[in-house]
Amino acid sequence: METTIAGIKLDNLIYNASGPKCVTLPDLKIIGNSKSGAILTKSCTKEPREGNPEPRYFDMGLTSINSMGLPNLGYKKYAEMIPELKKFKKPVFVSVSGLTMEDSIEIIKAMNQTDADAIELNLSCPNIPGKPQVAYDFDATDKYLREALKVSKKKLGVKLPPYFDFVHFEEIAKILNKHKPAFVVTINSIGNGLIIDPKTEKVVIKPKGGFGGIGGIYVKPTALANVRKLYELLDKKIDIVGVGGIYTGVDVFEFVLCGAKAVQLGTVYMQQGPGSIERISKEFDDYAKKKGYNSIEEFRGKLKTIS
Repeated sequence: METTIAGIKLDNLIYNASGPKCVTLPDLKIIGNSKSGAILTKSCTKEPREGNPEPRYFDMGLTSINSMGLPNLGYKKYAEMIPELKKFKKPVFVSVSGLTMEDSIEIIKAMNQTDADAIELNLSCPNIPGKPQVAYDFDATDKYLREALKVSKKKLGVKLPPYFDFVHFEEIAKILNKHKPAFVVTINSIGNGLIIDPKTEKVVIKPKGGFGGIGGIYVKPTALANVRKLYELLDKKIDIVGVGGIYTGVDVFEFVLCGAKAVQLGTVYMQQGPGSIERISKEFDDYAKKKGYNSIEEFRGKLKTIS
């Protein structure tokens, strides 16, 4: 089923999350050749980054932990890739994650000069040692969004971390409704989790003493809650992209029911590659049609509660 994000048409509401297998041009061309509704780049910084020391990713099947540390080629390389990516005739979104607000503004200004369709401003990376997640600091988020939207000539959205308290949902919603980014992406991985190998009595990744972002099926209830609560609180002109724990078409259906207009695949894409997009898309279409729906707007946001 097709959808729109910030007025940009996507032939498929499912596309890749920034992070897994989207660093290099060959990575991004694979996404371009897939059934993905859009192509989203790795979060780019001002300068190229090697990222955190390895091992920095561990897969447990139902869940994953990572502390990648934003390995990427630097924003200039991604700007150069955009003409090649546009050949796939689908929207190209650029994820921006400057290590300072000034860096992010510089990157956004540079992307204004490209044919990128939209910018996803990542304020929620939990895996940079010494750098807090901006979106947990509401004053900083307010300032970031004000300055970013002031300079962006592209549709600009913001990627958020998971929130866990209704007061925090209300605080971030006030800021988002004040500045009105074109869309929000929720959630990033649940930061600073810990996975242990009991046989070796060791943590499974090296950076930060083993602490890292948790993804996969385990995070789906938190992701659904964030999509739902933000749908309830945000101006309806702000589109919502859901991400976190999606493995099946029924999972996608649940995210749309909570209010999402599109979804991203993270851990499952890391595990199964581009075939996961085609499989989950077919499962979703089949399930929605079995329920009697022909478009997502017939059921989007219409989650029922128990009276």
